[in-house]
Amino acid sequence: MNLLPIAAPVAAAGLSAWGAFHPRAQLFGPTITRIPNGCALTFDDGPNPAMTPALLDLLDKHGARATFFLLGKYVRQYPELAAEIAGRGHAIGNHSDTHPSMVFLSRRRIVDELTRCTDAIFKAAGQRPTFVRPPFGFRGPQFASAANRAGLQKVMMWSIAAMDWTPQPGSRVAHRLRKVRPGDIVLFHDGDHRTSNADRSHTLQALEFWLPRWKDDGLGFAALK
Repeated sequence: MNLLPIAAPVAAAGLSAWGAFHPRAQLFGPTITRIPNGCALTFDDGPNPAMTPALLDLLDKHGARATFFLLGKYVRQYPELAAEIAGRGHAIGNHSDTHPSMVFLSRRRIVDELTRCTDAIFKAAGQRPTFVRPPFGFRGPQFASAANRAGLQKVMMWSIAAMDWTPQPGSRVAHRLRKVRPGDIVLFHDGDHRTSNADRSHTLQALEFWLPRWKDDGLGFAALK
């Protein structure tokens, strides 16, 4: 029995799935998962009034700068928080307007999602982001050209995920962060794409534990550029 007619489509499907869903995949365009110096703390799905202000205070306390990948729908709801993020010296990235999976969206729909998010950020914080993180990290072959059309030059992914998108003990999140090293881009969530005012106290607890320890170890944190 000749298995090649079966194996080739299966292999192609596997490769496409890897390209769409794995943060380090470059199949559908270049992505950035590490930085040359220091470490990058990144936060998705905000701004969130139940978490973001306390997080900003904690980052200030330890002299850490971070990057916030904001949702347009929440920026319009809480523009003062988006402005505060920028005002405190943190970077802002585009995380789409409503957080859909973009694997099967048309190029036109992706451009619309990203443009509406950028417009909301500009209106609230006076800046237009130049980099993007696709919702869930998912992207299809049409994503890179759509992002470029929307004025977004870099696709920023991650090397370590805190996996903090559901309520859990802060110690569990902290345990996952024990492998953070220079060069890592770390994925956190200060919001929840399904609801505003989400509980992210577990993320804050994990950072309260690690930030002073990372600082003592000489690990520096800077916003993405």
